[in-house]
Amino acid sequence: MDIKAFKMDGLGNDFVIIDNRQKITNLTKDQIVKICDRNFIGCDQLILIGTDDSSDAYLKFFNSDGGESGACGNGTRCVADFISKETKNKTIILKTLSGNLKSEILKNNIVTTEIGKARLKWNEIPLSKEMDTKNLNMKIIDTNNNEHLGGTAINVGNPHIVFFVKKIEDFNIETVGPEIENHELFPEKCNVTIAQIINKNLIKIKVWERGAGLTKACGTAACATAYAGKLNNLTENKTDIEFSTGKLSILIDENNSIHMKGPVSDIKKIKIKL
Repeated sequence: MDIKAFKMDGLGNDFVIIDNRQKITNLTKDQIVKICDRNFIGCDQLILIGTDDSSDAYLKFFNSDGGESGACGNGTRCVADFISKETKNKTIILKTLSGNLKSEILKNNIVTTEIGKARLKWNEIPLSKEMDTKNLNMKIIDTNNNEHLGGTAINVGNPHIVFFVKKIEDFNIETVGPEIENHELFPEKCNVTIAQIINKNLIKIKVWERGAGLTKACGTAACATAYAGKLNNLTENKTDIEFSTGKLSILIDENNSIHMKGPVSDIKKIKIKL
């Protein structure tokens, strides 16, 4: 089977995009895992674009383990740019499992997407039992064997936990990430972020993504971190989130809705032979 597809990324957070609007490609979970495998095509997430009467398109996101994800911030920004180039519209509405997301296409490959309001109740994350989501009091251990207690849980279309620490370099995300992702407290697993406040408008982070593992950047993690920063009175309404590959700018508006702004790559056509 030959599949025409596209590759895009937002700050190195990369995607294989398959356009199912004219011709539908049905993929098994094993085929999705194969496409995402770095030894084959390779990507953090696979995105399927479908038709939708109430928006510009309907998006389905799949993590590299083959599981479906409710939201993908950078992926939404990439597809918004992709469809904007096709329609010449600068405002794009995309339907996802977590609702309709509105994107604005700005100059120089910059796209801003409104992710919406964060959900903070324990059963909205979801957690397996009722807890204070602002501080789960979970234990993580740094590379010097020191214990750190904390963790703010937030759902921004998918579940996140954010740990604010003094130095992110002291924590190995590849050890902490899978341990917390698969913790019994998270029945649907979770994305794990280690965050360091640089100042009121800048946070440095490292992310372990649910179902994808270590990722160069994660849009929803940036949104969750900025919101957690504001919730804990550590940051302002506008915050830059810094990854190793660059920054995303997050704005929390007067209605508490989260907006994410950042660059997207050019679109590359690829052919997948399955």
